[in-house]
Amino acid sequence: MRRLLVALLALAGMAAMASPAAAAPRLTLPPPTGSHPLGSTDLHLVDTSRKDPWVPSGPRELMVSMFYPALLPIGPKRPYLTFAEAKAFLTESGLPDIDPGLVSGIRTSARVDAPARPGKRALVVLSPGFGKPRTTLTGLAEELASKGFVVALIGHNYESHGTAFPDGHVTECAACGSDSKLLPPIRSADVSFVLDTLTRPSSPWSRLIDRTRIGMAGHSIGGYSTPTAMVDDQRIRAGADLDGRLWSPIPASGIDRPFLLLGRESEYTPAGPDTTWAGSWPNLTGWKRWISVAAAGHASFTDVGVLGEQLGLSQPGLLGGERGMELTRAYVSAFFDKNLRGGHQPLLDGPVAGNPEIKFWNY
Repeated sequence: MRRLLVALLALAGMAAMASPAAAAPRLTLPPPTGSHPLGSTDLHLVDTSRKDPWVPSGPRELMVSMFYPALLPIGPKRPYLTFAEAKAFLTESGLPDIDPGLVSGIRTSARVDAPARPGKRALVVLSPGFGKPRTTLTGLAEELASKGFVVALIGHNYESHGTAFPDGHVTECAACGSDSKLLPPIRSADVSFVLDTLTRPSSPWSRLIDRTRIGMAGHSIGGYSTPTAMVDDQRIRAGADLDGRLWSPIPASGIDRPFLLLGRESEYTPAGPDTTWAGSWPNLTGWKRWISVAAAGHASFTDVGVLGEQLGLSQPGLLGGERGMELTRAYVSAFFDKNLRGGHQPLLDGPVAGNPEIKFWNY
């Protein structure tokens, strides 16, 4: 996925330099399909009980982007990344000459600080891939919020290229190059801290979150971290892994809560190159689904595939970016609707004619 993003941004930069009169491409995300208008706000959270594991000179600090159903669609649209975040991410990706405004100019569907629709709702926590900004899961976060969920999109500090804090400082990826097996326990602790913060009685979010209906999903290392968080924190009632290898096996005691495995067909089938899903499958003892997506790439489950498609970078034979987002949104939101809200979701019962890319594996 990193190679795709580098190519995406490099091509965009070359296009802009090719002719002074050439219009720079305008990058957008598909609007969500749910009925609710969206609000969003960023939280700066400080866990004074833990030193940061990557830079232990201070406490663990997180930036968390909240998405929620709004009462009214008022206020400015949310920026995808700040200019400083985009610049740091481009520099760390080896592209310091690309205009960061190309990425920071993206505006999402959510309105900044729009008033929330009253009422308690199910919460879904999202965890991004290693080295990737939390915003690469914005398309999924907005889809869930448009369908009535509250979403907490966690930026795991020092684990991505460029995280801006309210005082203006921007942290980089101190963890990059480390063994990825170190991350799940850290991310699990991050998730529990975020849940503690959002649901404590003094938090304004406690009026919007139903503590009995909490789920988690993650992409890549975020998906790999989801079972660890579920074992550590029983408040997480349902989990989804999006294209993330499960390097640490699920313990023999198992996870008896609903779980979704959603990944590339080229990697994640019972006879495919990855063996970690098959090894973990028996220890998922609750309601479960294993779904593969034909022709998908690693970026197909995030916003990166969409942005690449808009710049004409779709690889021959690879699933289109917007189609990848459409399928990810559909199956993940169906999973959480069924397992956190008791919704009827026949989409999860088996293949449907409209989604020929999807295969179910139950063995």
